Amino acid sequence: MDEAPARPAAASKPGVSEREGAEPEGAEPEGAAQEGAEPAAADAAAAEPRAADAAATEPALRPHVLLVEDDPQLSSMLAEILDEEGYAVTVARDGQAGLHQGLVKEWDVMIVDRGLPGVEGVDLVTRLRSRGVGAAVLLLTARGTVADRVEGLDAGAQDYLVKPFDVEELLARVRALLRPRTALADELPVGQQRLVLGENRVVGAGADVLLSPTEALLLETLARRPTRVFTREDLLASVFDHADTAGIVDTYVHYLRRKLGRQVVETVHGLGYRLGHG
Repeated sequence: MDEAPARPAAASKPGVSEREGAEPEGAEPEGAAQEGAEPAAADAAAAEPRAADAAATEPALRPHVLLVEDDPQLSSMLAEILDEEGYAVTVARDGQAGLHQGLVKEWDVMIVDRGLPGVEGVDLVTRLRSRGVGAAVLLLTARGTVADRVEGLDAGAQDYLVKPFDVEELLARVRALLRPRTALADELPVGQQRLVLGENRVVGAGADVLLSPTEALLLETLARRPTRVFTREDLLASVFDHADTAGIVDTYVHYLRRKLGRQVVETVHGLGYRLGHG
C-alpha cells in the first residue's frame, strides 16, 4: 500500500497513514461532535462565525457520518479530515455510545471500528440492522482474514477496511457508500419483483401490476431504503403531504398488500413499516 506523506507529529498514530497538511496532533477537529467535550470560552467565541454558517447549510448539504472509534487520536484525526471534506461528523468512543447514537438519529454513513469496548463492532452492526437502521456501514479492523471480512459483511456492513489504511482510500470508500446506487436506474427491487419508476408499475415473477401514483410513491419510499423502519409519521410527511392523519398510511399499505401480496410491506410492531422480502 502506498501511503500519503505523514507529518512527524502524527507518526505514532496507529491504523492510518495521513495526508500532508493536517492539523498538529492534539488539535480538536472543527465541526466534529465529541462526547463529553465542551469547548473553552475563547475557542467557542472564535468558532461562532463558522458554526453559524455550518448550521445554516449542514442539514441540507452535509452528509451525516457517525464515527464509532475508541482510539482518541485516530478518531480525532479522522473526524477532522472528514469535517474538512464536508461531512457532519459525530464521534462515539465505545460500542454502547455508538448503538445509542445509531438508534436516535438518521445517518448517511457509519464508520465502525470492529474492536470496540462495550459492544463489539460486528455485534453493534447486527443490533442496528435488527432495529431497522439502514445507514451504510464501513467496518474498520486490524483483522483482515477472509473469515473476518465475511463475518462483518454478513452482519450487515457494506464495506470493510483493514488497518493500516490510507486516508484517501477511506474517503473514496465513504464517497462510494454515499453514491446513490439507484440514481441512474429505472427500476427498484421489490422482493422478487421490480418497481418501474415513472410508470407506476410492478413487474417480474409473472406479474405486471399497475399502481396509483400514491401507491407507487409509498412503495418507492420504502424500496429506496429497504432496511429502514419508517414510522407512520415519517411516511405521512414524505408521501401524504396534504393529509393530517396517520391512518391514511395504513390504508395505502393495505392497498399495496391487496395488489402485491401481504409480504410486500412488513409491519414492525410498535415501530412502523418497512419493505418486505417479497
